[in-house]
Amino acid sequence: MPVIENTASHVVERNDLEEEEYIREIEFTTHSLRQPILGIERLHLVLDSLKGKQIAVVGNQTSVIRTTHLVDTLLSLGLNVKKVFSPEHGFRGDADAGEKVHSTVDQKTGLPIISLYGMNKKPMPYQLSDIDVVIFDIQDVGVRFYTYISTLHYVMEACAENKKKLVLLDRPNPNGHYIDGPIREPEHRSFVGMHPVPIVYGMTIGEYALMVNGEKWLKDSLSCNLWVIPCKNYTHKSKYILPVPPSPNLRSEAAITLYPSLCLFEATTVSVGRGTDRPFEFFGHPRFPHTNFSFTPVSTTGAKNPLHENKVCNGFDLGPSVIKRKYEINLNYLIQAKDLLGDSNVFIDQVGFFNRLAGTSTLRDQLNAGWTAKEIRSTWEIGLDKFKATRQKYLLYR
Repeated sequence: MPVIENTASHVVERNDLEEEEYIREIEFTTHSLRQPILGIERLHLVLDSLKGKQIAVVGNQTSVIRTTHLVDTLLSLGLNVKKVFSPEHGFRGDADAGEKVHSTVDQKTGLPIISLYGMNKKPMPYQLSDIDVVIFDIQDVGVRFYTYISTLHYVMEACAENKKKLVLLDRPNPNGHYIDGPIREPEHRSFVGMHPVPIVYGMTIGEYALMVNGEKWLKDSLSCNLWVIPCKNYTHKSKYILPVPPSPNLRSEAAITLYPSLCLFEATTVSVGRGTDRPFEFFGHPRFPHTNFSFTPVSTTGAKNPLHENKVCNGFDLGPSVIKRKYEINLNYLIQAKDLLGDSNVFIDQVGFFNRLAGTSTLRDQLNAGWTAKEIRSTWEIGLDKFKATRQKYLLYR
């Protein structure tokens, strides 16, 4: 496992003997027989540096090891946790996508919880004035428009501006085994596309943070004083099933697998099952022809006002087909839905949002022109090859 070091970023790792032993273990042990050891389980590597420091945590419901939350772990170790910052969906992970999340107080610990979603996406200087170290631990799913990496960007930027150390506890990426999609173009930069990366980027959030620093993507080319605590027993070929849903509408392995392909529907009139018990496992529309599958979205936790609420949608159940992992974005879902609706204006009703999700306006034009999935994918190749070369510099796992 390589250790990446520069003036602002490094990976907290073991001593040379431990490293040597670990390399031998990698070479002679079958990965599928071993469970990854997460960054949160390796706090001992930085425990001494946290003692006597005032700490802020950036986390949510995924910041756990088994049933114990990171905040509770830190407090049990006698560390001085002052506050918690939470991303989209809130500290408990039950708010709708895009829903404004208000700051509050944690009932168990009495700690202030400061929302980083809504008007305040970036920690303010006064919110960090009493903090020495920020600890970031959030489960990512490896998709550009999943906003936890955007929160990471702003946290890194705030730490750099205010000269605070950031410790990132790494976690496996359930979609970390492949890279696919168009590269986000500069004019489509947004909170669902902060960086010039493909839709699926094949990196853990720790590797991604190293890339943000190394490629100077922070404002004014700032560098964050970043420490990454890597996982053990993990490679990008490892299969990892999330123990906790990372957000209200990614509740299953099938949903997380299908998410890179289906999230583009969020800017269309086609439902991806929000408001059902299996979001992101199927898609449908009231105007689709009758099929063998239908669903009716209703208001529920995490989907208070779902698309086509209380309307029967005919559609296609993709969940049972997800027997093995995907290795590319399936554009045929979009092409099929557009053809069934017959009118591209009826299909993509939020053009700007669709372009932000895709990271380019080209994809919509290609769909409207009737391009095949193979023809569309061929236009991604040059950008993907360039990104893969950049990505290679920051990999902690092979």
